[in-house]
This record gives sequence, C-alpha cells and structure tokens, in this order.
Amino acid sequence: MKKVLSILLVAVMVLSMAACGGKEEYEIAVVTDVGQLMDGGFNQGTYEGVETYAKANNKTYNYYQPANGANATDNDRVAAMRQAITNGAKVIVAPGFLQAAAMTTVAMESPDVKFVFVDGWALDDGKGNMLNNVTAIVYKEQESGYLAGYAAVKDGYTKLGGTFGGGGSNPACNRFAYGYVQGAKDAADEMGVDVEIKISFMYGSAFSASQELATQMGSWYNAGTQVVFSCGGSMVQSVIQAANETADGKVIGVDTDQSTLSDRVITSAMKGLSVSVQKVLGQYYAGEWDAKLGGQASNLGAADDATGLPMATSKFTNFTEADYNALYEKVKSGAITPDANVEGCDKADFWTNAVAGSHVTIIFEQ
Repeated sequence: MKKVLSILLVAVMVLSMAACGGKEEYEIAVVTDVGQLMDGGFNQGTYEGVETYAKANNKTYNYYQPANGANATDNDRVAAMRQAITNGAKVIVAPGFLQAAAMTTVAMESPDVKFVFVDGWALDDGKGNMLNNVTAIVYKEQESGYLAGYAAVKDGYTKLGGTFGGGGSNPACNRFAYGYVQGAKDAADEMGVDVEIKISFMYGSAFSASQELATQMGSWYNAGTQVVFSCGGSMVQSVIQAANETADGKVIGVDTDQSTLSDRVITSAMKGLSVSVQKVLGQYYAGEWDAKLGGQASNLGAADDATGLPMATSKFTNFTEADYNALYEKVKSGAITPDANVEGCDKADFWTNAVAGSHVTIIFEQ
C-alpha cells in the first residue's frame, strides 16, 4: 500500500508542476514493459531496484508506461523514452526484450544518455558497431526454473503445469520453462516416480491476465494438475484465479517473491532484478560505465546470488531448507548446470525430446 501511495504521489506531483507551468526533472527513469508497473513481477522488481537505489543515494526518479498497455508498439516505447529524456533522464532502465528496437533508436539519437536493458542483450547500430551507451542485464533463468521444478517434485507434486509468456519467442521465459522441466525430470528420476507436466505458451504472447488463460488453467486444475508455474508478468493473476476456484490448486510465481499475491503461491522462481539494477546504477554513478558496462551484457546467475527460490516464504512440506541449500550450492558451483538451449520451445517435439528416457511425460498445449 505504501508503494502504491508513493507512486500516486509522484503522479500528483507531476500534474501539479504541469498545472503551475513548472518542470520537474528526474534523472533516473524506468520505462516499463507490457503490463502494469506494480505487477508483482518483472516491472515491479525493476522499479523497486531503481527506487531503492535512488532513495539511498538522493537521486530523483520516475517511471513511464508506454501508451496502449499490452498493445504498446515500438513507437509507443520510443515516445516514452524520449519523454523521459525531455524530463531530465540521464539513465533509462527498461525491462523486457520488446524494448530492443525502441532502445536502439533512442540510444543512437541520444548518445549522452545511458540505457540499462534488463533481460536484454548488448545492442548495435545495425552496422556491427556496439552502442556503448547501452548495457544489458541477462539472467540464467534456467537455474531458477530448475530449482522450482526440482523442489516441486521432491515436495511430492507429480502433476505439474507451466504457462509461459512470449508465445515461445521470449528467451527468458523459454529458459525458465526448460530449466523447470529439467529440474522436475532430475528429481523424478532420482525418486523413481512418474511425473506429468503440461506446458503451454498459448495465452502468454502479451504477458497479460485473460479469461482465456484462467479458463485453460481451470481445466488443468480440474483434470488433476496440482501446481502451475506462472511465468509471464500479470499472467499470474489468471493462474491464481483458477487456483482459487479449485480445492487444492497451487502456483509457482516468477521473477520476484510472489508469495504476497496469494496463499496459493508455494514458491517463486526468482531472479535478482532489484539487486542487479542497484548494482549497475552504482557502477554508473561510480564512473565505471566505460570500463565495466558500455556495450556489454552481464549474465547473472546463482554464482552472483541472482537466481533462486525464496525459502523463507516458500510453502513446501517435504522439501526442506537444508535440501534447498545443498541443491543451490551445486548449481552455484557449477556441479549442476541446467541447459539454456531453448530453440524450439514452442514446438511439441522439443519437449518430447527433452524428457526422452525419463520418468517425465510432457503434455504440450499450444
């Protein structure tokens, strides 16, 4: 509630300044991905990182949501970034792979402004020249997905589901999905139990809640699915809705600790959005952009404490914190290295091949 009030206050301040003919400037800007700012996931985690850093270091900050919501175009994103610069932004933090084209355009026309492409990649000018005013933060989502899938099966769940954003074209969601299946597969094989996993990208193209998604998830729960990994921003609202309409439906959240959204959330496949954004902003303000960030991508995982599960709020009954710590150390050390090769995640035969010879059966719904 405090965060919502804070956001509303910022909006009121902007409107008040406009009414008086003045101009309020904000040097750190967040340009959101599709969905709402406080989505309990990706946008929120990024914004909270900016907010935490700015408040601790006496920096001004603001957020900009591109027009047209889930239907935002590259032009909408360009307009939001340009508005941020007009309002004084020195560094723009933008989450989501959909930001690439807009960020390339605005970064080329504003070389003195720095851009942090969260969940993106290093960008170039189309001629092979890297844009040195852009840095990317990339995560090893396959690690968090692996931990979630492994823990779920070890905790006793044998009928799993996963609904993923991006329609099969989002690298981060695909890595989450593949890691999830790998973790469940390893746990099932170790225990010698048969596990069924339903996988779908059908209603995730816009990363939004929808009645169609809620209906699909309801059919899964009613057919025996025990827990669903919701991977795609506001999609979690539809999964929770479906879980609430069944006796025992459970949910695995994503990106941030989503346990506060519902008692149905048993854990979340997290990545250190807030921590990593704070780290990059600290490097920028310390004058380390050229040496450590410009034109580069930081690929962060368990070794950087940037992937994991929130065991303090997880609702496992059999999978203990000691079990988790032992598993996490193996991932952190590289003794377990989940595969990130996700080419073909939107095809049924990819998933059939992924679990061949194991105790896992995939039911793919696209």
